[in-house]
Amino acid sequence: MALLLRNFRPVGFKEKATLTEIAVDDEGRIADRAIDNAEIIDCRGAWLSPGWADLHVHVWHGGTDISIRADEAGLKRGVTAMADAGSAGEATFHGLREYVIERQRETIKAFVNIGSIGLVACNRVPELIDERSIDVDRTLDVIERNRDVVCGVKVRASGVIVGAWGITSMRIAKRVAEIAGLPLMVHIGEPPPLLDEVLALLSPGDVVTHCFNGKHGGSIADTPALFAQAKRLAEAGVRMDIGHGAASYSFAVAEAAIRAGLKPFSISTDLHGRNVGGPVFDLATTASKLLAAGLSFEECVGCIAANPRGFLGLSAELAPGARADFTVFDLADGDEEARDSQGRTLRLNKTFEPRFTVLGGRGAPASRAGSENRDG
Repeated sequence: MALLLRNFRPVGFKEKATLTEIAVDDEGRIADRAIDNAEIIDCRGAWLSPGWADLHVHVWHGGTDISIRADEAGLKRGVTAMADAGSAGEATFHGLREYVIERQRETIKAFVNIGSIGLVACNRVPELIDERSIDVDRTLDVIERNRDVVCGVKVRASGVIVGAWGITSMRIAKRVAEIAGLPLMVHIGEPPPLLDEVLALLSPGDVVTHCFNGKHGGSIADTPALFAQAKRLAEAGVRMDIGHGAASYSFAVAEAAIRAGLKPFSISTDLHGRNVGGPVFDLATTASKLLAAGLSFEECVGCIAANPRGFLGLSAELAPGARADFTVFDLADGDEEARDSQGRTLRLNKTFEPRFTVLGGRGAPASRAGSENRDG
């Protein structure tokens, strides 16, 4: 169906957008002219950005014991693209592809977990117990057969996962990523391994998720030297990703880092069954927390739109012929209590409020997760 979007304020596009109307043709692509008999969508003065993208979710529902259905993280929350961050390893990736990636309207890509079993029984049966947990040849084969949807390799480099194995599993994951020509996403947390060991292995293009966690021994805020190391890496092109999660975002760490000039590349949720009811809820709430922590409005939009979209190989342009992929949202005044992963609270006086998504030739209403489920 042809669409005509009117009465919006463009933000977050590569070009300095001044359009006041966008026509979408019957094939779901941006048209260079008006289209007769198009359905008119009045955005009522709301912001319009490239479709929001969440770089860290867990949506292999039924394939792991923590994953949610992709619908809970996607269009109805203003998100048109997402990356599953290691729910599946080489042994289960075929199921993630067939039953989730290929069935959703949203664009879904995935990081392949270096542990063969992925997060089938998250933390109860760690995916990186010892060297038998990784099959390099099978992992590379799965990557090669799924190049169109694989966006990187994922490793959880924290003590609860690797135990005495320490940094070795990350070394293997980094080598597999190098062989495959892909970025590595590393989850940081409790040692072993030590955070400086982890950071030392990263290259430009790699991703540090849970970058503002408050876990002693695994936080960039632990020492001035660790913070300086993280900031140098970010300046060199290592991507710092929020990955809020149930246990991995600290208001204090975020505020101090942003104040000192270390800003994230992407704002992501690490959304899964243990945090979708709080403290994370959705991408809009997570972006609102980063706005309160000191990022500007435009920086927040970049971190949920252009930056992660670019990482996933998706456009952030308004060029004729490009697939229509937009999120319509407001930045609303309010007074809401939010919690970080450590239970600390912060008042949000501005919140991102998704209203509508356009993906191809179809629009859909969107909203933030219901306030009835919120703390405070």
